[in-house]
Amino acid sequence: MFTLWFVAFLLADIFMRSWIALRQIRHVRAHRDLVPAEFSERISLRSHQRAADYTCAKARVNWVEYMVEAALLLGFTLLGGLQWLDITLGRAIENELLRQMALIGSVILTVGVVNLPFSVWRKFKLEARFGFNRVTPRLFIADTIKGVLLSLVLGAPLVALVLWVMDQSGPAWPVWAWVVWVSFNLLVLWLFPTVIAPLFNKFQPLENPDITDRVNKLAERCGFSLSGLFVMDGSKRSAHGNAYFTGFGRTRRIVFFDTLLARLNGTEIEAVLAHELGHFRHRHIIKRMIVSFALAFVFLQILGWLSQQVWFYTGLGVIPQLGRPNDALALVLFFLVAPVFTFWATPLASWLSRRDEFQADGYAAQQCSADALVSALVKLYDDNAATLTPDPLHSAFYDSHPPAVVRIQKLRHGA
Repeated sequence: MFTLWFVAFLLADIFMRSWIALRQIRHVRAHRDLVPAEFSERISLRSHQRAADYTCAKARVNWVEYMVEAALLLGFTLLGGLQWLDITLGRAIENELLRQMALIGSVILTVGVVNLPFSVWRKFKLEARFGFNRVTPRLFIADTIKGVLLSLVLGAPLVALVLWVMDQSGPAWPVWAWVVWVSFNLLVLWLFPTVIAPLFNKFQPLENPDITDRVNKLAERCGFSLSGLFVMDGSKRSAHGNAYFTGFGRTRRIVFFDTLLARLNGTEIEAVLAHELGHFRHRHIIKRMIVSFALAFVFLQILGWLSQQVWFYTGLGVIPQLGRPNDALALVLFFLVAPVFTFWATPLASWLSRRDEFQADGYAAQQCSADALVSALVKLYDDNAATLTPDPLHSAFYDSHPPAVVRIQKLRHGA
């Protein structure tokens, strides 16, 4: 019975994703030759058409990648791939902890290898075609190697500790695994600004006196204490621009992409940063962390129950080994198939994110100038080739930010 539920949800997932992707492509194409009135004076028809073509190209690649991932999921589950891996590693490795870590590592490696061609295509074909990619093959390889090594350094101890907790804590293991997961995430948040991010990018103190003065005054008005203002060499990899704040406590800092500083003036940069500080003022980051940790607790409780049900394994094409722990098998199966069942919560998560964005926009309009934020957003939409005419259903389902037209109208009219 569980097999039928899994197949039904997977087919519904495939159908829904495909239908929404097709809607997006058709809708964007249908509005390709007319710039919305709100942007007609600032964005040229040529730029609008470029954004439409970029959006459609991304949608196609994303759809193909998802179909490959769905096939891989079936290969791991109902077609016996995970069963074969589990038996093969069980014969080759006697140490139980190493065997289970090898199982998890093999699945992650397989998924990474399958996804690698899509990453290469995006960087060197899709992004390059529209003038965004600045990554050289050498830098791409270096980034990939660093990412793998970082995953091993951080991920291997995490996996080992979770497996040990599952083996040693009895029925209460989901609670202790949750404690481990929360502690790990907080550790990464603490390390990211000063240890992890510098592995991939260079960060230099902001040296523009005008912007520094504006930002410091804005931060003071907003009650935001920071350890510094930094510029990141984002242009080393992409022409896209952004700004963000990261870390907490003494490591909290504001980071500007150099591409953003090159494109926006001081007033616009201040408005963009005010938007980011709006997230801080409304405690969006803290709220999202709490929700994330709460969901992790719920999912681990569900996993704790499912891991004791034989039908959970057999329904997904795997026969658990007798006399040996199947903790890694349960973890892999759960995290492989959970997205199939949780996909339908995507619109709710997107709506909550868009609500936060509206609140951050409203806060920025109070602290700075709504017109300055509008001007900055229009430039960013143009530079990043963001479509101004997304399909309404696609936007409602996936978009973490409000549609451009709706967002601009709300800023201009305050409604």
